[in-house]
Amino acid sequence: MENITIQDILDATGGTLLCGDPSMKIDHLSTNSMEVGPNTLFVPIIGERVDAHIFIPNALKEGGACLTQEHNEAEGDAPYIKVPDTLTAMQQIASYYRNKMSLPIIGVTGSVGKTTTREMIAHVLKGKYKVFETIGNQNSQVGVPLTLDHLTSEDEIGVLEMGMSEKGQITTLGNIIHPNVGVVTNVGVSHIEMMGSRDNICIEKLDIQNGLPEDGVLFLNGDNDMIRKHIDYVKKPYEFYGFADDCTYRAEKIREKNGQTLFEFHYGNMKENITLNVLGKHNVSNALAAIAIGLRYDVPMDAIKTQLSTFSGQRQNIVHVNDYTLIDDAYNASPDSMKASLSILSDFKTRGRKIAVLSDMLELGPDSPEYHKEVGRFIATTKVTDLFITGELSKNYIEEAWKENPSLHTRAFSSNDELIAFLETYLKKNDVVLIKGSNGMNLKEVSKALMA
Repeated sequence: MENITIQDILDATGGTLLCGDPSMKIDHLSTNSMEVGPNTLFVPIIGERVDAHIFIPNALKEGGACLTQEHNEAEGDAPYIKVPDTLTAMQQIASYYRNKMSLPIIGVTGSVGKTTTREMIAHVLKGKYKVFETIGNQNSQVGVPLTLDHLTSEDEIGVLEMGMSEKGQITTLGNIIHPNVGVVTNVGVSHIEMMGSRDNICIEKLDIQNGLPEDGVLFLNGDNDMIRKHIDYVKKPYEFYGFADDCTYRAEKIREKNGQTLFEFHYGNMKENITLNVLGKHNVSNALAAIAIGLRYDVPMDAIKTQLSTFSGQRQNIVHVNDYTLIDDAYNASPDSMKASLSILSDFKTRGRKIAVLSDMLELGPDSPEYHKEVGRFIATTKVTDLFITGELSKNYIEEAWKENPSLHTRAFSSNDELIAFLETYLKKNDVVLIKGSNGMNLKEVSKALMA
């Protein structure tokens, strides 16, 4: 943070200074007591297992300051700021600091695709601007304030990811970020266990509009059924991107060639041939959002095309190992992202087998078995030749896929170790292997073993 003092913290939070100098400068926020140094404000968060207030004495050894909701007087000479709630106070500080900066910020949310879309938008904008963007996966109620802590006066435009797991969180993040533009990539079933229905998830995602200014605009995925269903809920100006004829930003003639995705982009009278260095129709959709944002902020089309042609996604890593190809997408999984990755596997040009190694999709609520069956039925429509799974829910993939495609070679494994031992002897030259499942299933260890 730049030019922030204890007095600014008091102004932002309405807190009470129990001890310390209000003119002391604050350079950083931290929720980790081990990272607190001089001019750092330690924010002790009360979690489900640990109340971080117990770390305050250790955190202040290096000369920082702290927020507290549990002290009525300071313990020592360091600045203690009493607030009703430390998490809310940190969010208020981040909002206060963001408002001191005049740069436009694009907020990106969605059940699926928000990270890749955010990265792609940022990459396009780098064709003209110094871009500030989400650090890692810090898109939460805690992560967004910690990201804004790194914003500087040298940044010209920002792209921030907005995640949610409960009702009201997108509005909260919007009040912190104050985005000038909002992007909603997709409404799926991620976090449906907490939200209850896709309709509720959609309304929550569309609440990104609550943080927009009067002249703000939304860019919405025009191919998503839920967004179309609830479009009357949107009270801000909006534009669709996608494949439907009524989308303002539209893609046609999508094809893959030499490991790249090619398509024809249409916007009004504009028609451009676009090359992506990533595979999959879903990435064309992500690119449309990036092009729309780039055009809104006057990035030249030639620069947009160049940036898109050099973009390589971080989540879906395609590597060549021991004469076969590995599509490492083990970070997370939902029905929509699972189908997108399976489509990439199905369309992959190879003389070898197309092998899907899948595990459970977590946090999908009581209808979770049906969502797994839905993916199984989708697998049966693809060119996947082998389906190997771990996890109880994943057995639904095999059950449904086999009903439609009895020739599919399937096998269930009781552990990742058993799966790894099998794959190390089973894989052959020219095979293409997709590794995908929810992070909690730890399929990443399978990917690492195959790449070792």
